[in-house]
Amino acid sequence: MAVSYDKLLKILEERNISHPELSRIAGVSANILTRIRRDEYISLESIEKICDVLEVGVDDVLEFVEDKDIR
Repeated sequence: MAVSYDKLLKILEERNISHPELSRIAGVSANILTRIRRDEYISLESIEKICDVLEVGVDDVLEFVEDKDIR
């Protein structure tokens, strides 16, 4: 299984929130956002910060998919 953050990226696009802005308001590093764009695992602490500022649940920002289904 792999993780996909397509849902999060869609939320950011819909809300017109840039990656640097998310980094600033959520208090996560630019490295975390790079890992998100690459569909790499990030800590639960970072996910919690992002969900908190966007006022969404974990299932609203990520999903687990089969490795072959990623982009």
